[in-house]
Amino acid sequence: MLSQITIPQEIIPIVEKIENNVRLSQQDAIALWNHAPLGLLSLLATQKKRLASQNKVFFNQNVHIEPTNICLFNCLFCSYKHNPKNHNAPSWNLSLEEIENKAKMLAQNALTSNITEVHLVGGVHPEHTLEFYCDAIKAIKKQLPNVDVKAYTAVELYHVISKSNLTIKQGLQMLIDAGMSAIPGGGAEIFDQTIRDQICPDKPNAKQWLEIHQTAHQLGLKTNATILYGHIENIQHRIEHLALIRDLQDITNGFNAFIPLKYHNKNNPLGETVTQQSSVVEDMKMMAICRLFLDNIPHLKAYWPMLGKQNATLALNFGADDLDGTITNSTKIYALAGAEEQNPTLTVQELQKLVQSVGFVATLRDTHYNEI
Repeated sequence: MLSQITIPQEIIPIVEKIENNVRLSQQDAIALWNHAPLGLLSLLATQKKRLASQNKVFFNQNVHIEPTNICLFNCLFCSYKHNPKNHNAPSWNLSLEEIENKAKMLAQNALTSNITEVHLVGGVHPEHTLEFYCDAIKAIKKQLPNVDVKAYTAVELYHVISKSNLTIKQGLQMLIDAGMSAIPGGGAEIFDQTIRDQICPDKPNAKQWLEIHQTAHQLGLKTNATILYGHIENIQHRIEHLALIRDLQDITNGFNAFIPLKYHNKNNPLGETVTQQSSVVEDMKMMAICRLFLDNIPHLKAYWPMLGKQNATLALNFGADDLDGTITNSTKIYALAGAEEQNPTLTVQELQKLVQSVGFVATLRDTHYNEI
């Protein structure tokens, strides 16, 4: 197949590295971004995807519970945080009883009674404590005892544990004891501090985000990692971000999946200056570069509520091997930012059809990538 593609002279040595399973440098990844034809990136990334997961594309049966949209941080890219000036977008802050009732309704609803994962993430409410975080997990597990609770971004965790006067290890252990079995990848945004100072200046920094995940890995928790791309960063910032993730994975082997998250510019302050979103071509290039550079992370997720069903399916030909899950219209984060999927819901059958339409085998999994 490679013989049918014209490879620019300047990246021939890089392609040979990929063919021989030699790790790419940051400079290699930037060169691929700048010079590799899209068809070549698709072919190379698909080869690497097949080495990691053969013909399989994974998905799960999951829902989100978002406890609150009240947040003490002021991220310019965020459309989810409640704005007191917007009277058409009310705030919410679920009590423990309301969280338990949501879990009870999930257990009783035929559409969600077979879920294997609850994704528990929200704003960083200034009044929530570590005990509240633990009790929220317990409330879900009371109604859904066999479901994995993948809970709280590193940003939420770092803040709430820090104000509890416990160590990161002690705080995470409390959450594990309460029933938390995985951590999502959110809050990473872009690690470069100069960019972070502009788009999320008051948020925990890269070192603190990585500390949460490294400690979780040491305690036996598997986690995910993300990047937010397509705003004011450049390709060098992106690759430096990926390198920090790859470096930690070399140490801990604790990341299950990486998720490139596309910035959407509706209903947030950053959108006043970032008026153009990344193109589909850029989205596919980003997916492929992540697969080729992150050689030690087994799974690459095309998060369909963010990309849209069609583009997420296209991403399966650029190295992605996971489509997240059914979701059942339970998350507002990307819908509020203007994403195509305003009521994100897919059935198992619809997910299977999407995967099969591009020649892969749809594979139902749990949170830990055990096949069901």
